Amino acid sequence: SCLMDPLPKEEFFEACTSPKAFKRLVFNLCFFHAVIQERRLFGPLGWNIRYEFTENDLRISARQLQMFLDDYPDDVPIKALQYLTGECNYGGRVTEAMDRRLIKTLLASYYCDEAMDPGFKLFDAGGDGPVYVQPPDNTSHEDHLAHIASLPLITPPGVFGFHENANLTKEMGETYTMMAELLLTAAQGGGGGGQSPDEVVGEIAKDVLGRMPPAWNIAKVQETYPTLYSESMNTVLAQELTRFNGLIKVIQSSLKDIQKAIKGLLLMSAALESAFFEMFDGQTPAMWIKYSYPSLKPLGGYVNDLVERLKFFQNWIDHGAPVNFWFSGIYFQQAFTTGASQNFARKYQIPIDTLTFDFFYPKDQHPVVKPEDGVYTYGVFFEACKWDWDQWQIGESDPKVLFVSVPVIHLMPCEKSKLRDFANYECPCYKVSTRKGVLSTTGHSTNFVMPIRVPSDVPEAHWIKR
Repeated sequence: SCLMDPLPKEEFFEACTSPKAFKRLVFNLCFFHAVIQERRLFGPLGWNIRYEFTENDLRISARQLQMFLDDYPDDVPIKALQYLTGECNYGGRVTEAMDRRLIKTLLASYYCDEAMDPGFKLFDAGGDGPVYVQPPDNTSHEDHLAHIASLPLITPPGVFGFHENANLTKEMGETYTMMAELLLTAAQGGGGGGQSPDEVVGEIAKDVLGRMPPAWNIAKVQETYPTLYSESMNTVLAQELTRFNGLIKVIQSSLKDIQKAIKGLLLMSAALESAFFEMFDGQTPAMWIKYSYPSLKPLGGYVNDLVERLKFFQNWIDHGAPVNFWFSGIYFQQAFTTGASQNFARKYQIPIDTLTFDFFYPKDQHPVVKPEDGVYTYGVFFEACKWDWDQWQIGESDPKVLFVSVPVIHLMPCEKSKLRDFANYECPCYKVSTRKGVLSTTGHSTNFVMPIRVPSDVPEAHWIKR
């Protein structure tokens, strides 16, 4: 970053009327530029969307830094620099809300008043780990380059704000990408002994069809769970069953057509052929995903997960609404949270647009009685942190443990003006770990569900970077 024009030019690097502040902050700016570029290698852990930050972002930010320091030599305008760099130059291309929060948090670690202090550290691994500091004051551009060359060759993930486990996530992502590319080449070659593709896919189709229940009779279910003003969950149930019915019909019809095509009774279309080879490779067919809830699971895991979801809703139909809802097993979580809010709003005669959610984590992790208000939920997982059962708050991940179950959450609707104030981290909740989604016709993201406040005794910026 420090080699990008105009930084190597002496007439630029030495021209600022506040040389100490400029050299400190321009080094921090280059460090920030390198960090946000390197975070892209860590996939969704680094950025929800892979942004193409450019040299021009760094160039204009460096020129603005010099200009502001020349105009205000006695008082470094940190807030103005943070806004221009984080919101305009780099932030102008950042479209996702959580990514905007991240880039502002990262920049605030480098563009800050503390950066003027002699002992300021860009990163401290602690113990015997490396410490990243700024170059000494009143040094030349060549000295800055020499200082950079003295930094460790292997950069620990903590420099980018990550836990050590992030290296595992990065390497797994690279492995999955490589295997996906290998599958493309393997599909072009011939096979050896063993079962033929027709036999393998035929057995899979027979097994999945045997495990798939028939579609629900929505009208009959609504006789038991009619639309009621006082119970919005009945409407949520009907909507969920309708969505799953559509998915069941697509899966059953496609598998039956594949069986007929294997026997030569039906001409295989391009979509069916694609589904055939995806099933042979152990992947979930794209034609299913089109009508499905978001899922990254391979074919076997997807079918098992789907069967469990269908059992959950069948149990709801047979025995009434559960005490503890499988939050991640619901097709459209936003409809479920809206139903919980509607029940509360209608019970207490409160406008629903004045409500938000508060989050409680009951000590009893196996509730047997429904709460007075709100709903109990389970089935959510933490990534890049864990639940500390002793401190009853989030804490650092254990080594080599990437995902950890979240305790039962009591989703409690409440008025925005009465929301509790406690030390917390506003944790984004996603349906799948890719984190990236698109805005659907309902106005909701296809992936992001809601922010969930979790108790934490460390600054929120620590977890935002994670």
